[in-house]
Amino acid sequence: MKPNRSGGRKTAAAKLLQPELYTLTALEAAPRLLGQHLVRLTEDGEIRCRIVETESYGGAEDKGSHAYGGRRTARTEVMFSAGGAVYVYLIYGMYHCLNVVTAAEDEPHAVLIRAVEPLTDRDAELMAAYRGIAVRKPSDLSGGPGKLCRALRIDRSLNRTRFDIRGGALWIEQGEPPESIDIVQAPRINIPYAEEYAERPWRFYIQGNPYVSVSDPLAQPFRLH
Repeated sequence: MKPNRSGGRKTAAAKLLQPELYTLTALEAAPRLLGQHLVRLTEDGEIRCRIVETESYGGAEDKGSHAYGGRRTARTEVMFSAGGAVYVYLIYGMYHCLNVVTAAEDEPHAVLIRAVEPLTDRDAELMAAYRGIAVRKPSDLSGGPGKLCRALRIDRSLNRTRFDIRGGALWIEQGEPPESIDIVQAPRINIPYAEEYAERPWRFYIQGNPYVSVSDPLAQPFRLH
């Protein structure tokens, strides 16, 4: 799949993501975020991307979550916010990861955005310029949490901002109805420490999308109810 080459740009008429989605658990929200449009405001203008891969981190009982066991630290405090907050953290001392906090206040749920697809050629060009690399295939650009954060200039300065308020540095707009998308589910990536939770099929992605970070040959079809 290539970026939309129509040249059309979304305007202020585009609707923000339905607020009800942010009240869902992470496991409910993760597949429903697929197809929605992540918008990043930069000094070069807005960049719009389609969310194509997510992972659910489902509260205090999930051993893969930073908030497992109700762990409440300076790092995880934002996970206890009301749904719609931005959670950005650093891994390996060099890669940022972007998360959508969901569920009610004091219930630490978060959805990791693992991959996005630029909506237009201009979006793709800006993202490639920010990456500063030769992009040989789509997943090189924004297929993976660290890659997409570099492509969109996302870092911890955006931590604790909101996705549900237009006009900031980052927000989410309504895109495609997730019910119309070919979604598959598979285990999350690189969380062996999560023990019995490591193999839960809590990663969701759009089947066949070239921006997805890792395609699992054993992925199973997922249908929204």
